[in-house]
Amino acid sequence: MFLKRLIVGLIIGGIAGAIVAAILVQGLGMAVTTGAGAFVAYLAAAGTGVLTGLVAGKPIWAAEGRIEAGLKAFFGMLLALGMMFVLRTWVHVGLDLTSLRAGSGSLGDLPAAYLPLIAGLLGGFFELDNSGDEAKEGEAKDGAKVRVAASSDDVDAEEEVEDEPAQAKKRR
Repeated sequence: MFLKRLIVGLIIGGIAGAIVAAILVQGLGMAVTTGAGAFVAYLAAAGTGVLTGLVAGKPIWAAEGRIEAGLKAFFGMLLALGMMFVLRTWVHVGLDLTSLRAGSGSLGDLPAAYLPLIAGLLGGFFELDNSGDEAKEGEAKDGAKVRVAASSDDVDAEEEVEDEPAQAKKRR
């Protein structure tokens, strides 16, 4: 069950990150975010974290999912900014994505590489964090309804409990 959730979260997050990366690379023509583009890199990571928080785990359109999705979006933004800092500061893996028209450089400089990675990790985390209330509700609904008849001992005990307050009032 956990592995299934993890894989679903990785896929949902990866797709969300790939969509934002495609907009940034193909739509805006920013294949590499170095120098002054570092601000755009952090901004894109924050936006990807928010988007992933809104759609991964319990999505915002689910019943009673608005508050949870809002919290995930906020903390997704913070975690994405932290991961972006780690990638740009300490991870210096060279990539050549020129065949995809997505530039070449370090992992932290290529939106087509870092956005799906960040969003995939966040999506996996958020999906694992999802409590799975749907399964519990389904089990509760599927359970057989059994009528429980009260035994005569239970009825007598209830009558005694009801009589006790009346006797206490008479004593006063």
